[in-house]
Amino acid sequence: MDLPTAFDSSTCVRKGLCPVTQLRAQGPELLESHSLYYEQHGRGTKYKVVFIMGLNSSSFSWGPQVQHFGHSLEHSILVFDNRGVGHSGYPRGPYSTAGMAEDAIVLLDFLGWTSERDLHIVGISLGGMIAQELATRIPKRIASLVLAVSTPGGRPWNNLPPWNGVLSLARLMFTPDVLKKAPIVMNMLFPVSWLDSVAEDDPAGRTNRQIQTEAFLRRVSLTSPQQLMGHISQMAAGLTHHCTPDRLRFISSSIPKVVIVTGDEDNLVSPRHSLELKESMPEAELVQWTETGHGIHVQRAKRINELLERTFREAQERSRKP
Repeated sequence: MDLPTAFDSSTCVRKGLCPVTQLRAQGPELLESHSLYYEQHGRGTKYKVVFIMGLNSSSFSWGPQVQHFGHSLEHSILVFDNRGVGHSGYPRGPYSTAGMAEDAIVLLDFLGWTSERDLHIVGISLGGMIAQELATRIPKRIASLVLAVSTPGGRPWNNLPPWNGVLSLARLMFTPDVLKKAPIVMNMLFPVSWLDSVAEDDPAGRTNRQIQTEAFLRRVSLTSPQQLMGHISQMAAGLTHHCTPDRLRFISSSIPKVVIVTGDEDNLVSPRHSLELKESMPEAELVQWTETGHGIHVQRAKRINELLERTFREAQERSRKP
């Protein structure tokens, strides 16, 4: 079955469904049968990059990164839909970041991405939480780790978004009309000042709000609407996530290059959580950008792509040192 995609088919090497439950040994978390949808873009052999998306968003949200790295001669990139969203399956919830990380490991094994110091992991928001769990499980396979607008977690009430984010998520849960969802999503992910500014390099002179609204509507038109169970179950994974300081120190000391990146106008994950990550990850590089919201990979696409390129290079250099 050829599922619809938002990406350029000319850069796609392979895509499909990974039968997670058939391949994964049953552990303490009982699983119903489900599959993960994935796409691999780019034919480069120098860097293998895994992008892990955040809460209730499909892999199609990585558009600026797939466009940039998919055409590179050095990179081979993997994007996938987490369980409970997009083209992937909906096992019974609630979910955990640990279970979602186990899904990702099954996918990586399925694709044969198993070599030592071969992976560059980029996780945003909930994807960053999943990436933390991934890094504690397969640290020797990872050359670099980027945690964007993420959190180490803790007790559930400490994991709640700022109040504006709570209200936005609640409204989205009970707003089935995508045209009504769009403005909620825009104001949740990006600063209003940026949304209402004219976009750079747009010949039509559209605002960022117009461009991002059109992109959002196109993305959601390509997959079935997210089921309420998936929405709530992914939220449960975020609310219950906790990577302890000891585990974070282990990650920081085990992986050659770790970068923590955040904005200062984030309505979903307070920037203070990135500072908390840094406190427990002394070797990590902390990057903070002003006038930047939660959708950092879109709002600052050029800047973050350049940061990723530098991170991959430095990680490879460090991995080669005896």
